Amino acid sequence: MIKRSIGRPQPARPDFAIVALVLLLTGIGLVAVYSASFAIGLNDYGDANYFIIRQVMGVGGGLMAMVVIARMDYHTLRRLSPLILFVALCGLALVLVPGIGHGSNGAHRWIRLGPLPPVQPSEFAKLAMVIYIAAWLAAKGQQVERFSLGVIPFVLMVGLVGGLIMLEPDMGTFLVLVLTTGTMFFLAGASISHIITLVLSGAAGCAMLVVVEPYRFRRLISFLDAEKDPTGNGFQVLQLLIALGSGGLRGLGLGESRQKFFYIPGAHTDGIFAIVGEELGFVGAVFVIAMFVMLIGRGIRTALAVKEDKFGYLLALGVVCWLGFQSVINIAGVTRSLPLTGIPLPFLSYGSSATLAVLCAVGVLLSVSRYAGSASYLDRRRSLAAGGAGPGPGPGRASQQPRSRRRMPVAGRFTGRRRPSGSDGRPKPSPEPAAEPALYVRRKA
Repeated sequence: MIKRSIGRPQPARPDFAIVALVLLLTGIGLVAVYSASFAIGLNDYGDANYFIIRQVMGVGGGLMAMVVIARMDYHTLRRLSPLILFVALCGLALVLVPGIGHGSNGAHRWIRLGPLPPVQPSEFAKLAMVIYIAAWLAAKGQQVERFSLGVIPFVLMVGLVGGLIMLEPDMGTFLVLVLTTGTMFFLAGASISHIITLVLSGAAGCAMLVVVEPYRFRRLISFLDAEKDPTGNGFQVLQLLIALGSGGLRGLGLGESRQKFFYIPGAHTDGIFAIVGEELGFVGAVFVIAMFVMLIGRGIRTALAVKEDKFGYLLALGVVCWLGFQSVINIAGVTRSLPLTGIPLPFLSYGSSATLAVLCAVGVLLSVSRYAGSASYLDRRRSLAAGGAGPGPGPGRASQQPRSRRRMPVAGRFTGRRRPSGSDGRPKPSPEPAAEPALYVRRKA
C-alpha cells in the first residue's frame, strides 16, 4: 500500500526539456574536453586521460546532486539560505589562508582536499548568492524600493562576497555575480533611479579595477588591437579566431583540431568553444549556442509559471541569469566580441567544481519546475498555511463547499423531551407537531 500525506502538496514532473538539454550539453562537453586536453595531459602529467577522468568524476557527482536537489521542495532552500551563504563565505575565506588555499598562475582560487581534485569555492558562492538574494528580496517585498532598506543592504552583501572573490583574484566570476544579483534586484521591483546609480557606479569601479591591475589592462589592449602584438599579448585572441576560422562550415571532424596542440592557452577550459568550432564547424557552434538559448528560454518559462511565488520566481531567474551571463561572456570572449575574462563555459569547459556547481543550479531550476507544473500547487500551499486540512481548488476545478455535519434532531432523542408513558408502560407515540415540522426526521428501522 502506498502511503500519501493527506493535504500535502504533491509536485508534478520536472521539465524534461531542461533535463534533455543539460544532458546533451554535458555530453558534448565531455567529448570536447577529452579532445582538447589529451595532448596537455600527456605532456604535463604523462596521462592522456588525466583531465577527462576528473571531468567525468565532476559530471557524475553533479548529476547525482542535480537529482537530489530536484526532488527537494525548493522552499527548503529559503529556510537554509543563511546557512548556505555562511558556508560559502567560509570557503572563500579559506582560499586566502596560506597552506590551505592552492594557487595557480598567480591566483589563489582553490582548496586542496588530498587526492581529490581541488575545490573552487567561488563557483559555489554564485549559487549560494542566488539562493540567499532570492530569499532576501522575497522577504523585503516593497522595501527594496527604499534606499536605506533596499539598496544599502544589497550593496553590502554583494560587496562582501564580491570582495572576497576579487582578493583571489577572479574578475570574471565577480562580473557574473554582480550581473546576476543586479538583475535579480531589478526584477524584484527596485527603483529605476537606484538601478541607474548602481550601473554607473559599477561601471566606474570595473574600469578602475582594469586600470590598476597590469594583466587586466593588457587583456583590454589585446582585445582592442591584438594584431599589434601577435606573439605576445594578442597571441591567445588571434589563436582562438584561427581555430574558429579553420573549422569552416562543417568543421575538421571530431578530434581533428590542430589549435589544441599548445597553440591555444587553456584550450580545455575557457577556450573550449573555439575547439568545438574548429572540429564541428559553424554548424556545430551554432547548434551549441541554440541549445543554450533553448535552455535559457525553458528556464524563463519555469520562472514565469511560479510568478505568484516571489521566492521561486527570483530563484529560477537567478539561475537563468547566471547561466546566461556566463555563457555570453565566455562565447563573446572567444569570438572577440568582449575582452577575455577566463571564466568557463557552463557544461562544456573542464573544471569539476564549475560543473558540479552548475548542475546543482540546474537541480534548483528543476525543483522549481516540478512545482510550477502542478497547477494547483500554490493554492494548496496557501490552504495549508491558512490552517486548511487539504488542498484547495486549482485552476479549472470547481470550488466545492464543505458539507454541513449538523445532525437534525429527532423527536424524543435529540430534543431532550421524554415521551409520555401509557397505562401499559409503553411510551406513547409522539404526535406530529404542527408548529415545527422541519425539526423532526422520520427514521426507518
